[in-house]
Amino acid sequence: MSLVWTRRLSTLNRALKDVLRDSAQSVAIVTSHMPLKSRAGPHSEFHGATLSSFSSIALDPHPLVAFSLRMPSRMTTSLQNADYSKPSHMVINILSACQTSTAIRFANARLHSHPFVKTRYSLTEDGLPILHDSLGAISCKLVLPPKPLHDFDAFDLEGGKQREMEEWNGPGVASELFIARVMRVENVPTDDVNNPLRTLPLIYHRQGYGTVRPLDP
Repeated sequence: MSLVWTRRLSTLNRALKDVLRDSAQSVAIVTSHMPLKSRAGPHSEFHGATLSSFSSIALDPHPLVAFSLRMPSRMTTSLQNADYSKPSHMVINILSACQTSTAIRFANARLHSHPFVKTRYSLTEDGLPILHDSLGAISCKLVLPPKPLHDFDAFDLEGGKQREMEEWNGPGVASELFIARVMRVENVPTDDVNNPLRTLPLIYHRQGYGTVRPLDP
């Protein structure tokens, strides 16, 4: 990557961050199994990560969602090793406004190495965690391996073979794109029935958490 292009990309990234900072994003947590070789202790059967990039990308003919994760991370390790013969690989828990502390807990694995210890959850029929009091939860199955967003050519076919992905040595962080098919909408257990924030969405806006309110016509 040339120095001129690196500077241009840095300028573009700063301008884009300014735009996106003013736009509200829904907050979700993806939960999955950790591979056996990556588990470190009695509370490491599952892993979860807070998403700010989650989006529905299609309803028909197949319901599809997408999100990105920075790499390397424990969640990318979990999903990179997904068994495609299983009915689903993950649950996307769309957070309610009463789950700010949950979002923070799952956002930083270094500060909260075992976030499930302090989080109420139940298991789907596939054995994956549903976080209680979420606005909604969907079980999903990856439709293809994750795509590295720093190397657009890594998954181009060359003579029928997939070439090795280039390592990222530029500014910022490298991420991978995950595209998944929604297999089932789950019933979310509710512990805090009387909390008015339970039915409102948690959103991320200007580097902080908030929710929505109706506007006068």
